[in-house]
Amino acid sequence: MKNNKIFTIMLITVLMVSATGFSQQKITVKGSDTMVILAQKWAELYMKSNPSASIQVTGGGSGVGITALINGTTDICNSSRPMKQTEIEKLKARYNTLGVQIPCAKDGITIFLNEANKVQELTLKQLSDIYQAKVKNWKDVGGNDAPITVYGRENSSGTYVYFHDEVVKGDYAATVQTLPGTAAVVNAVKKDVNGIGYGGAAYAVGVKHAKVKNDTNGPAFLPTAESIGKGEYPITRYLYMYLRNRPTGENKKYIDWILSQEGQMVATEVGYFPYK
Repeated sequence: MKNNKIFTIMLITVLMVSATGFSQQKITVKGSDTMVILAQKWAELYMKSNPSASIQVTGGGSGVGITALINGTTDICNSSRPMKQTEIEKLKARYNTLGVQIPCAKDGITIFLNEANKVQELTLKQLSDIYQAKVKNWKDVGGNDAPITVYGRENSSGTYVYFHDEVVKGDYAATVQTLPGTAAVVNAVKKDVNGIGYGGAAYAVGVKHAKVKNDTNGPAFLPTAESIGKGEYPITRYLYMYLRNRPTGENKKYIDWILSQEGQMVATEVGYFPYK
């Protein structure tokens, strides 16, 4: 009798699915904390128009997302940096594929200053010196006579890697306070009159943006749609989605929507920039 009841419940479930034609297509997205705000908004709007899709978005950092892609525990990896050759080799060893890289947006790494800081602009060299503790006082870069408190991201972050490779170009000082996520960096600088931090432009709320210039004699820019579109802002980068293989089915439909005009308008509205 009990077995008949179970069979009846199963049969009803099958009939309901058949009648409605509804079968959820689950997509998992993991990785870059910089991209979480954007990825969640993309997922929310896509699911609203496509109720058969179920998209789960989590952060953890670009490195965490890439590891998940290699381990087979996520469909899409979000990364604010390109995959390293060693990571590509691991992917190839496991799946016999080099993976698929899809640029999906642009971001300007913003330099966060406390609103009370009188410094308006910094060169790439000054930023490098600050993060290597070669410059330790704001007076040396046009500010008040006060020690600089330096905040940054943890080493699993793609933003940490990009800023290290493209701006610092040396070892981060031991005095850099690493925080788990760009929101934490912004909050720290907001409370610290002598603080400086970096991160995605979309997070820069309640802090001042420092203009950045390539060298002392060049023009300084804020990360705006215009300066990033023209390639003028010195710390501009692509944001990527990575997959093990070329997308098919619901994955392809979702990615095509992200790359469409509608998906790219969402990127702009959230505080990022179109990928082209």
